[in-house]
Amino acid sequence: MNIDSSLDVLRYSAFTPGTTVPDGGNPAGVVLDASGLDDTAMLSVAAEVGYSETAFVTARDDSRGRFRVRYFSPLTEVPFCGHATVATAVALAERIGPGELLFETPAGEIPVSTATDADGVVRATLTSVPTRSRPATSEELDAALAALGWERGDLDPELPPHVAFGGAEHLVLAAATRARLADLAYDFEGLAEVMRSHGWTTVQLVWRESAERFHARDPFPVGGVVEDPATGAAAAALGGYLRTLGLVPEPVTIAVRQGEDMGRPSELLVGIDPADPRVRVTGRAQSIGGPR
Repeated sequence: MNIDSSLDVLRYSAFTPGTTVPDGGNPAGVVLDASGLDDTAMLSVAAEVGYSETAFVTARDDSRGRFRVRYFSPLTEVPFCGHATVATAVALAERIGPGELLFETPAGEIPVSTATDADGVVRATLTSVPTRSRPATSEELDAALAALGWERGDLDPELPPHVAFGGAEHLVLAAATRARLADLAYDFEGLAEVMRSHGWTTVQLVWRESAERFHARDPFPVGGVVEDPATGAAAAALGGYLRTLGLVPEPVTIAVRQGEDMGRPSELLVGIDPADPRVRVTGRAQSIGGPR
């Protein structure tokens, strides 16, 4: 399918680091008026755009700041996508002005606050649905490690494997070393099958540099993408994971660096409050082309 020339498909890079040059972050497609598109058409547009996710605003009420949003990878619909949410919120803020927005998504209602930084780039903070996290079973862990080519000895014993939810489910595996995280060469079809069987959106591989700084990589074969350079939904799930483990005794913001090993450095700020199951994920987004 060739995208209809009358359809405005915007392209934004979300979770770009602190620079006005969008040479990092995770690209997302954004369609601000998808009211006339059915599921097949949205999937076709997402496949042609080719990014890990494209967001489609299927209904909007600008006066109330309410928007119905759906998310499609090149292969399937997903219930929630953080980087496409940030991209969509920034695209809207650039057109209707910064402020408070509410996205109605298949995963639930997602409040998003937008503001313009001093350099003119818009920053968005999404508040996730309530997060949860549980230990991964031995069967889940063994299947994932086999597809990744990892062993149990490659894992950080202080950060146990969990399946965490922040709008979508993610297997969280913590590498014992930065070198282990950097060396990623996995069985694409094998991991995709494991993920489909368990309903995981990504596998979030992390390395803890410090209590408030993590590095992450997110294989996304179920969406037809080898790796995501910035994954907001997984960052929200990570926040819930850390909260469940009791590693957040007081409100804190942790920085997640992602995309460095694939040449697209990204920065996600994750706000966690031990008294609140919701997690706040903040990032900037910049246009990388497409209609305005």
